[in-house]
Amino acid sequence: MSVTQPPNGFWAQATADPGRTVLTAPDGEEWTAGRLHAAVNQLVHGLRAAGMRQGDAFAVVLPNGVEFFTAYLAASQAGFYLVPVNHHLVGPEIAWIVADSGAKVLIAHERFAGAATAAADEAKLPVNGRYAVGDVPGFRPYAELLVGQPSYEPADRTLGWVMNYTSGTTGRPRGIRRPLSGKLPEESYLGGFLAIFGIRPFDDNVHLVCSPLYHTAVLQFAGAALHIGHPLVLMDKWTPEEMLRLIDRYACTHTHMVPTQFHRLLALPEDVRASYDVSSMRHAIHGAAPCPHHVKRAMIDWWGHCVEEYYAASEGGGAFATAQDWLKKPGTVGKAWPISELAVFDDEGNRLPPGELGTVYMKMSTGGFSYHKDEGKTKKNRIGDFFTVGDLGILDEDGYLFLRDRKIDMIISGGVNIYPAEIEAALLSHPAVADAAAFGIPHADWGEEVKAVVEPADGHAADDALAAGILAHCEQQLAAFKRPRTVDFIETMPRDPNGKLYKRRLREPYWEGHERAV
Repeated sequence: MSVTQPPNGFWAQATADPGRTVLTAPDGEEWTAGRLHAAVNQLVHGLRAAGMRQGDAFAVVLPNGVEFFTAYLAASQAGFYLVPVNHHLVGPEIAWIVADSGAKVLIAHERFAGAATAAADEAKLPVNGRYAVGDVPGFRPYAELLVGQPSYEPADRTLGWVMNYTSGTTGRPRGIRRPLSGKLPEESYLGGFLAIFGIRPFDDNVHLVCSPLYHTAVLQFAGAALHIGHPLVLMDKWTPEEMLRLIDRYACTHTHMVPTQFHRLLALPEDVRASYDVSSMRHAIHGAAPCPHHVKRAMIDWWGHCVEEYYAASEGGGAFATAQDWLKKPGTVGKAWPISELAVFDDEGNRLPPGELGTVYMKMSTGGFSYHKDEGKTKKNRIGDFFTVGDLGILDEDGYLFLRDRKIDMIISGGVNIYPAEIEAALLSHPAVADAAAFGIPHADWGEEVKAVVEPADGHAADDALAAGILAHCEQQLAAFKRPRTVDFIETMPRDPNGKLYKRRLREPYWEGHERAV
């Protein structure tokens, strides 16, 4: 479809061309714009009938599917806050988010029935605020929110927001709440975000959703793509070969990825990789975690210059690096977005010159945010209009940002700062390592020593011989003070499907009875 000036936003496009396919569900079912538009309108009417009003929040514990997008679009045109919940959380963790956000309604999938029920009970959510896709005892059928409701657009339409909760690496997660503008949805260019990456409206683009939509960036990228006319292809559970099949089948042009997915794609046998056509890809944009240099180079060699990188957080962003930028300056996460400014400050709040290591701060020109019910955290993480999520980095003379690690993850051994990302990159270059983490553990003399935890690749036994081989490999890659002293093995690394490593879960058992310096 070629449109010089496409209608702004999903709703206008659905009205102009209701028969266009806009979404392919994980089971292959195709949804037209008109069908999705009707379901979105019905959900708004249903949520209002359940007692929701502008400014209210509702939470979802859902897998990737049409119900997630129906909820996203309903919130976006009714002035609601949508609270996506990580479906890997347990009942008390979900209950905290439901209660803290003030969610009046919880929509859950039967796949997560146990945790959702425990959460609704602990949060004391009334029965008329509980709805389930599938069968969950004590929850009303999701269909009750839609059936009998009109499919025409609701009155009093106004732009809503997604209210994501931070990962909670320290303390309770906090909701990132942005003020409602009071504007009509069409008065805000909802897909403009993708212009930062050179992605244009329509232009025969197809967006592949290959990670969970509860993740801030995944939903933001997918939602923006939908609003500028790109059909969406949804994956439920990611596997490397299925991703290649979908790219080939639907000629997907862009997606949001994480380095863990790169690593596992590259582990596929060469004949499997060669059997799928990925030449349609224009933008394979990755973020969320550091990408080892050898992994990035291998992906560029395979997929070409579509492999691009950004740096941002749920709170905002950020930086962007094309493949050409990265090849020119290996390791960079890019230069500031046009709507953003980057700065590096020391611990006393002084802005540092190029080349000096400090804490990375960002400033957005598109509006601010606050941590819901936590004014202290909101103020603590700011210097003027700049905010930080605790990453350490360097800006070079040309304005390119190089990250070192998160301040909380930095290892201090014998007074020397050691950055785990560098160690993890070395570990991942060993052919028997499927995934790896490095962190500090107590040491009587040095304060901390480096520990490696490794998930062995298929076909490799987790034994002393493998540990010795990994340590010998590190001797060739790392200076002595950076090398792991010991290796422990784990069956599956504790990551969420976006690639975020729950390093605290690995580190805490080693620190029982000890006090960390940082």
